[in-house]
Amino acid sequence: MRKGDYPTEVLDVEIDYVDSKGRGFVHYTHAPDRGSNGKTLKIITSNVVPGDVVRVTVDNAKGRYKAVVPYDKLLKPGPTRNLDMPTHFDVSGAAPLQYMKYPDQLEFKANIVKESLEQAGFDTALIQPIIGMDEPNRYRNKMELSFGQTGELGMHQQGNYRKVIDLNDSVIAPKVMIEVKHIVSQWQKDYDFKGYDKDAHTGLLRNLMMRTSFETGELMVVVYATEKPEAHPEAVKDLTDRLSEAFPSLASLVWIEYTNISGRIQSEESFTLYGRDYIYDELGGYRYRIWHDTFFQPNPVQAEKMVDYALEMADVNDDMRVLDLFCGVGTFSLPFAKRSKELAGIEIVETSIESAKRNAKDNGLDNTFFMASDARRGMKELPEIWGQPDLLLLDPPRSGAGGKVMRSIGRLGTDKVIYVSCNPKSLAEDLVWLRDFGYELKTVQPIDQFPHTPHVECVVLMSRVDK
Repeated sequence: MRKGDYPTEVLDVEIDYVDSKGRGFVHYTHAPDRGSNGKTLKIITSNVVPGDVVRVTVDNAKGRYKAVVPYDKLLKPGPTRNLDMPTHFDVSGAAPLQYMKYPDQLEFKANIVKESLEQAGFDTALIQPIIGMDEPNRYRNKMELSFGQTGELGMHQQGNYRKVIDLNDSVIAPKVMIEVKHIVSQWQKDYDFKGYDKDAHTGLLRNLMMRTSFETGELMVVVYATEKPEAHPEAVKDLTDRLSEAFPSLASLVWIEYTNISGRIQSEESFTLYGRDYIYDELGGYRYRIWHDTFFQPNPVQAEKMVDYALEMADVNDDMRVLDLFCGVGTFSLPFAKRSKELAGIEIVETSIESAKRNAKDNGLDNTFFMASDARRGMKELPEIWGQPDLLLLDPPRSGAGGKVMRSIGRLGTDKVIYVSCNPKSLAEDLVWLRDFGYELKTVQPIDQFPHTPHVECVVLMSRVDK
């Protein structure tokens, strides 16, 4: 044995805590060796809850400081473990909290919000009790799956983007999507189509995306591939026949050619194989057209609650002019426009702006103005083009709006700011900038938009008290 190499050890350990990504942590201290203090090993494992006692196998256990390993066996469940969920390792990282009882998931997320705001110096007494779901399963209206290199079709293992776990079922996916997945998997096997190899850049099939509307019932299926459908006419027709016969609700089947080596799901050229290239969905009584690349709230039940709370906090009336920053296709824009005098929406993605315009027209709203622009430039140009808003609403990406955008919001100086966030950490960082411009935190409403994941949404009201 070389110096610094130590034997593989089998350790029985108790999970200390679960972090904001849903990973379980253990700090294991070896017994003292030859009079020295025991060495500490940080063990990271998945699909666990605090208090679980698990058995893990660690190579070179005394020669390393950190080990990311699966657990071999659950020896004793922790007090928050959901015993109705089968215990096994070979699942994707899409829902790492599914092994935790749902009330404990809510407490876990509420603590993440509290800790993030507390660290930024805000009064945590302003945080309202988190709002969960009555039925927290099968809530997603969109799922994106990856084709593996050896016939898998599913999601990536937590912490390992190169390994795809074949999806047999999912606690977050509607049953219709699971049925679609199995049909597509069988079709792939029948034609021996290879999944995309990220290293060799070979293989035909890259991703499968599915959308469904719980209101209209319409279904969209999108296949991302490295070749055009005309390269495989028989197989493409067979897939179309299988899906259209199995699902009367199929309103859109799209094949997208994507040859770029980037792992991000993108489109180079799209081909509508069946139906149209969009589906209709509804949220809060408003009708939306949804394309394959449209961002739309993935949990419509909780999204309606977010909109309702945002409207209530803002106290919108027909004398107000509202600016919706990062407006997307108008999820918040339409209900805010209905209650206000006028609404302007700013979004950098031009196709989303065109969709927002179309959605406003489809819903009979004629008091909206949408512009394609980045947030800072749009806020600078808007007063001359459209006028000065009384209220600003923003729903930025998970990374947050950032200091430059938040300073622009502070300089714009609306009396109220409604911030809708999907990341408590970036939320707290952004709110600090508004505080420096004389704004005060009034209320924070956490909403569980993504059960069984570590993510949590917040709707926040900031009011300007120092002008």
